[in-house]
Amino acid sequence: MSDWHALLVDDDSGLAAILRESRTVAVLGAKADSFEPAYYVPAYLRSCGYQIRPVNPRFAGRRLHDVATVASLRELAEPADVIEVFRRPEYLPDHADEILALPWRPKTVWFQLGIRNDDAAEKLARAGIRVVQDRCMMPEHRRLTSHGSLAD
Repeated sequence: MSDWHALLVDDDSGLAAILRESRTVAVLGAKADSFEPAYYVPAYLRSCGYQIRPVNPRFAGRRLHDVATVASLRELAEPADVIEVFRRPEYLPDHADEILALPWRPKTVWFQLGIRNDDAAEKLARAGIRVVQDRCMMPEHRRLTSHGSLAD
């Protein structure tokens, strides 16, 4: 893609569009402890109507957010609109390769707050995938919504 920079989303209108258009969120690095952001952020999103698909080999087969956790993205039964990443930045290049090897492409890969890897973001954006870095979906959703529906 020639203008891949346009797919690096960091503005309110771009974030709102992602939140408005997405229905299914695969959570890479999902956690089972309710005090962990990788648990309570997807729980919040589920309460807002998103379908959550937890991904973590440590919890494979265990139900999180009312659905069975899978060990890897390739084991998801259906494509996800967003892959929300709760993994350390040094793992992101390998995860970018994993995402690009899937038989389907997410519309967005969202690196949670504190998570940034410009090389992985560029690789994904060059493949036509929107990328959000270093932002948490929960406060962004709260900030960009009004009474449960996304503000225009």
